[in-house]
Amino acid sequence: MQPCPAARCLQLDLEADLRQSQQVRQHPLLQWICALPACTLFAAVACDESHASTASSATPQAAPSASAPVAKPKLACPLEMSRLGNYCIDKWEAHTVTVANPSVRRSPYEPLRDGERVAARSAAGVVPQGYISREEARAACVNSGKRLCSAKEWYRACAGNEGRHYPYGATQQSGICNTQKPHVLTQVFGRKVFLTKDSHYNNPKVNQEPGFLALTGANPKCVTPEGVFDMVGNLHEWVADDVSAALPKTIPLEYGEHWLGPKGSGIFMGGYYSSKNEHGRGCAYTTATHAPDYHDYSTGFRCCRDAD
Repeated sequence: MQPCPAARCLQLDLEADLRQSQQVRQHPLLQWICALPACTLFAAVACDESHASTASSATPQAAPSASAPVAKPKLACPLEMSRLGNYCIDKWEAHTVTVANPSVRRSPYEPLRDGERVAARSAAGVVPQGYISREEARAACVNSGKRLCSAKEWYRACAGNEGRHYPYGATQQSGICNTQKPHVLTQVFGRKVFLTKDSHYNNPKVNQEPGFLALTGANPKCVTPEGVFDMVGNLHEWVADDVSAALPKTIPLEYGEHWLGPKGSGIFMGGYYSSKNEHGRGCAYTTATHAPDYHDYSTGFRCCRDAD
């Protein structure tokens, strides 16, 4: 039997014979058959030279059983996100654009002004947004049609189903992720300065200090198997949860619950570029002592959403 070219299948004598009978054409079984690709259904009878004249008498294949399991379509995510089960997570830490003019990327080195509305974006090779609070990060995700990741979603994306300690595996490897840098505030302001939130922790100069904050994706081996970058180091990442009695059942707290702040405190995860496992290893690094409206040079975020 010779393979059936698509053009020839469209001109089968069988098709012409079937069109001669309106009654046959309207038969439900035939309508189901004709809906299938011609070359796959009729190749065995119509495209063989010896059967071309008798194809109309060939026995049609049986319809699939109604009880047969139907494969569910693979859930989809936008290109800038990776899929994990039934949700998507940004591949890169977020930067922001103004809602009024989404083509304008706002400065990643400054806190948001009162009433300023921004939307989150995720892309490789850009400076991620620091100086942002949880509530501002939550709004930025919503303004982009997404949501701030839950602690469970964030940890699952970083640690995988196997609960690895780092995005790339079980054991820490120096230099893979952007961590363990010197204390940047000392580098910028010196050792004898009394540091304040507004003048120092939120000073635009801090994240512009060379050698500290990296562009998104600049550490190509600091990536999960699903292609999510920089979940450990670079910037702390806010998650949607509050400190509560349920938190220890949601994510591992390697150093115990006594490290948690008051009930209702916000949570950011993964550490930043100067972290040295002070609050946990890698994916389990959890800072849960600041109010949800807190922000400084080290606080960033990424977004999640349900898969389509």
